[in-house]
Amino acid sequence: MAVKNYRPTSPGRRNMSANKRSAVTADKPHEPLVSRTHNPAGRNNRGRITSRFRGGGHKRRYREIDFKRQKYGVPGKVATIEYDPNRTAFIALIHYADGEKLYILAPSGLSVGDTVISSASADIKPGNNMPLKAIPVGTIIHNVEIKIGRGGQLVRSAGTGARLMAREGKWTQVRLPSGEVRRVHVECRATIGTIGNSDHGHVELGKAGRSRWLGRRPHQRGVSMNPVDHPLGGGEGRTSGGRHPVSPWGQPAKGYRTRKSTKSKVFIVSRRKK
Repeated sequence: MAVKNYRPTSPGRRNMSANKRSAVTADKPHEPLVSRTHNPAGRNNRGRITSRFRGGGHKRRYREIDFKRQKYGVPGKVATIEYDPNRTAFIALIHYADGEKLYILAPSGLSVGDTVISSASADIKPGNNMPLKAIPVGTIIHNVEIKIGRGGQLVRSAGTGARLMAREGKWTQVRLPSGEVRRVHVECRATIGTIGNSDHGHVELGKAGRSRWLGRRPHQRGVSMNPVDHPLGGGEGRTSGGRHPVSPWGQPAKGYRTRKSTKSKVFIVSRRKK
């Protein structure tokens, strides 16, 4: 991948860059695997805004991704590498030997014509899916399951990869991109390699309008509001708030832990924050 920089022909172009998408080989998705989506605009199932500053943006259609890699033992050939508007990673359309077509996350190094398979006896090469008990220690993996048969839930963003650190009994230790080391059952499956499109993090939007295309509305600072609207609002002249950053409802915004369910703490070997 490579990042394309624009000439400063206007203020909006001055700091703008974009992904060249040189790995993408198809313009249109496979229609049977595409469905319509509803834009929630930050609202929950009751219509209440639970995530502020969301809404608008370009209309998207959802691509059904096979996170479970359910075609066990059936080889498939990579037909296309495609852009997916719903995620940072690229996706690959796989034509399986039995005639079925499914999308998977495209790892780095996977190209059109390559063969992938989901099997415990598969080769250690990008795109192959196998249980953790069959993967050598030290291998870079992605799309990692945390519950057997549920499908990959960890390490699915562009350019990310986890490392299989150790295996002991029925548990393995996986170091995630955040630095956290987590216990995962040996029967859980993962895909070999690093997710592609690693230059995604180097792209500069360059102008506010491009954020609006992505459905991100302008973010209003609390210190610019009135006291009736935010705990940091008000004051004579411009003030920094006079207290630690909080949400409009007074909850600390930096470093305050809000998670209530702690059942998964037993699976964390080493936290990302020491």
